[in-house]
Amino acid sequence: MTENLERILGPRVSRELLAERRLRFYLPSFALAVAGLLLVASVFLPYWQMTLVAPQYPDGLHVRSYLNHLEGDVKEIDELNHYIGMRPLGEAAELERWLSAFAVIVIALLVLSAIFIHNHQAALAALPAVLFPALFLADLHFWMRSFGTHLDPRAPLSSAIKPFVPPVLGRGVVGQFATVAQPDAGLWLAFAASLLVVIGLWLHRRAYKPLVDAQWR
Repeated sequence: MTENLERILGPRVSRELLAERRLRFYLPSFALAVAGLLLVASVFLPYWQMTLVAPQYPDGLHVRSYLNHLEGDVKEIDELNHYIGMRPLGEAAELERWLSAFAVIVIALLVLSAIFIHNHQAALAALPAVLFPALFLADLHFWMRSFGTHLDPRAPLSSAIKPFVPPVLGRGVVGQFATVAQPDAGLWLAFAASLLVVIGLWLHRRAYKPLVDAQWR
């Protein structure tokens, strides 16, 4: 059973080798553990924020997007969007918002599981965490593009506004409206976790590849 387990999870580290090179084997585990904890913490924080400036709202309207809900001046922004034929913000990414918190927890558990995998399969387990921040922004861009390019032609100001794509990062201008979008705390934590996973996997390879090579000789 032990031999079969080692073929799946990679070679185990002897007590003697661990005592001799403790830092080499503990550093990848530490980096991956912190990355997993950052992902879990990010679930409770907003991932993205946008400020909309309009003539009637000189101080701007603000919306913050958590993984599973929106907060802020959502109602007021929906009322403005109604005049140009854009759908309510709450109709975007309904499936993603329902699944996302659970998905991030699963991704965090995969990262933590990589600590106990001592071969190349650790990279496969941790890969979703590396890709997640970019996938979040890509999905957000998809919905912003969908909402901005499928305007209701029956809206009062539909003839005054051409289809547009609001930027998910940075400043955008549509008619007399301006938007400023930027990452929020949760997404920054996800980016930090992604970087730590890359560092952790590099340290992991440095620590365990010699053992894997010796295992297959």
